[in-house]
Amino acid sequence: MITQTKRNEIRKRIHARIRQKLAGTAERPRLNVYRSLNHIYAQVIDDQKGETLVSASTLDLKLKTGGNVAAAREIGKAVAEKATAKGIQQVVFDRGGFLYHGRIKALADAAREAGLKF
Repeated sequence: MITQTKRNEIRKRIHARIRQKLAGTAERPRLNVYRSLNHIYAQVIDDQKGETLVSASTLDLKLKTGGNVAAAREIGKAVAEKATAKGIQQVVFDRGGFLYHGRIKALADAAREAGLKF
């Protein structure tokens, strides 16, 4: 059986491999996603300057629960609205080493529906 710490180490290795291939620029920043057991977080990051341009999380929106697909959709919509308000139309999606399904996919689909292109 794989323990939680071992699983997180594997995820971090996968994320490091992904990060070698993609980076956010001023024209096309990186949409990074982190999923914990109870919450989900999304950030739009300009890696050249090393600064977070936009962020949204279930803690910010004060949702009743953050560990479900409905909450992930809300965060995807919120981060896309904040990004378009700052003039960001295109992003590079960084799944953070997580599998692209469930909450991660729901967040990505909601961000696309709200106007982000990736």
